[in-house]
Formats: sequence, C-alpha cells, structure tokens
Amino acid sequence: MPKFTVQPTEVMKKYKVIAVVGASKNPGKEANTVPAYLQEHGYTIIPVNPTADVVNGEKAYPSLADIPVDLAKKVEVVEVFRPSEEFPQVAKQVADMKSRTGRPFVFWGQLGLENEEAKKILSEAKVEYVMDKCMRVEHKIVGDWK
Repeated sequence: MPKFTVQPTEVMKKYKVIAVVGASKNPGKEANTVPAYLQEHGYTIIPVNPTADVVNGEKAYPSLADIPVDLAKKVEVVEVFRPSEEFPQVAKQVADMKSRTGRPFVFWGQLGLENEEAKKILSEAKVEYVMDKCMRVEHKIVGDWK
C-alpha cells in the first residue's frame, strides 16, 4: 500500500487542528519539538499522553477517547508519535473517533513510522493517511503561508 492517500503538503495547508498521540513533555524529543513548531505556526495542538497533564502549555488527554466530544469534533488530523507496531491500536481509536464525531479526516504517522495493518483499518474507516513523513518538514516545504 502507498505511504499516503492524500498529499502531505495539502494536509498542512488545509487542516489546522491536530491531536498528537504520544506528545512528549521532554523538550529533547521530536514528539515535543514538532508539536511546538506547529503551535508557533498557527496550528492548534491537542496532546494525547496518559502520563502528562500538560504538554507545550496545552491540556493533555490520556487517550483519543478521553478528548471531550465538543473538542473531538474539531480535530482534523491525528498525528502519531508511537512505535509502528502500535499504529493498528491507534488506527482503531481513530476509526472509533470518526464514527462518533465525523472526525478526524487524516491519520499522520511521523517520519520512519509505517504500518500496513493500520492502513487497512484506516481505509475501511474512510480516514485518509500519511505515513513516514514529518509535519515540520512538510510545513517547511509549503512555506509559512499563514
């Protein structure tokens, strides 16, 4: 299967509300610096981390299912900073979220991360996906077009 069903640069231009699964409190990790970069460029970040209360100044939620419905209905992209072998589990949560709220539109697996089973789950749930791409890199490609 392809690495993406939607052009990564189009996702960066079109969507602004991103739930970040695996967002990190540790400023030395990409799972912290990439969401921080996105915040600096006008994106709304909703951190998902069961061991954090706050990440990059935003309230964190233990799982996608724990995001309040009114907020979940605004999520356009779920960006995932978890090992590839956890993607099917996250993809199932994304599919459940889509059936409950009509969102998200896109599942995004960070650079170096990809999983075929997750792609099948997402395709069945009619959720587009991008895998093995970095949102910060893709944003820099399209430029700061705010």
